[in-house]
Amino acid sequence: MDWNRVEGNWKEFKGKAKEQWGKLTDDDLKAIEGRRDQLEGRIQQRYGYAKDQVRKDVDTWFNSLN
Repeated sequence: MDWNRVEGNWKEFKGKAKEQWGKLTDDDLKAIEGRRDQLEGRIQQRYGYAKDQVRKDVDTWFNSLN
């Protein structure tokens, strides 16, 4: 699976993202619209994680969707 599938089916995946990162608000999820860079940025903002850590966490989450 590639990230385009997440973008195309964001309504399906945003619930899973909310489960993984509970601090993301509904407004955050709406603004992200499946874009990976937006997801990573919002996670950094809400959790205060370093960019490398966020990228690793998103990769782990994405791989768990397969």
